[in-house]
Amino acid sequence: MKDKSFAVIGLGQFGMTLAQTLAESNCDVLAIDDKEENIQEVADKVTYAVKADVREPGVLKSLGVQDVDVAVIAVAENMEASIIATMQAKELGVPFVLAKAMNSLHGRILSKIGADEVIYPEQSMGLRVARNLMSSGFVDIFELSSQFSMAEFRIPSEWVGKSLSELKIREKYHVNIIAAKRGESVDVNLKPNEPLEDGGSLIAIGKNEDLNRL
Repeated sequence: MKDKSFAVIGLGQFGMTLAQTLAESNCDVLAIDDKEENIQEVADKVTYAVKADVREPGVLKSLGVQDVDVAVIAVAENMEASIIATMQAKELGVPFVLAKAMNSLHGRILSKIGADEVIYPEQSMGLRVARNLMSSGFVDIFELSSQFSMAEFRIPSEWVGKSLSELKIREKYHVNIIAAKRGESVDVNLKPNEPLEDGGSLIAIGKNEDLNRL
């Protein structure tokens, strides 16, 4: 059974990756771009791919965008196309319209014309990379808000053979361990009395200052 249906409008690197990832997750994906080579690249990976100029009046309606659950407007480099596509999607009654913006002015315009959420992928990735570089003890870190993050870190050698209940991580560091990871396997059903094994990592959530202290 298919999950949510999506329209991804604009197949640059961001849109292309998004469309393929959604399709791999068994979602219905309508991919739209004005470049034939981009359509050919994604055609056999998504439900439907079509070459179209979203600046043309009524084009999104003719393609059935009004029937999707989510429309992602990923044509940020062309502000005119981005604005027109966002307006069309909202006028068609798409329940959730997510639009990519290149800068804060572009983002404010998209919000004013009805985008339900505006994202800044390049800015977000830059912040994430900077935090990862500064937090050398983490394998990866994902900012949930200005105060809280989720971080993955390798199990310290002095923790190996000890259990989470022995280590008292919550009491000492005020963070919650929510999962253990080994390779591509992630275990969210942690047993507090089970000894930690060497070579794995833990995923924690908490305030940024507490994670940095950890």
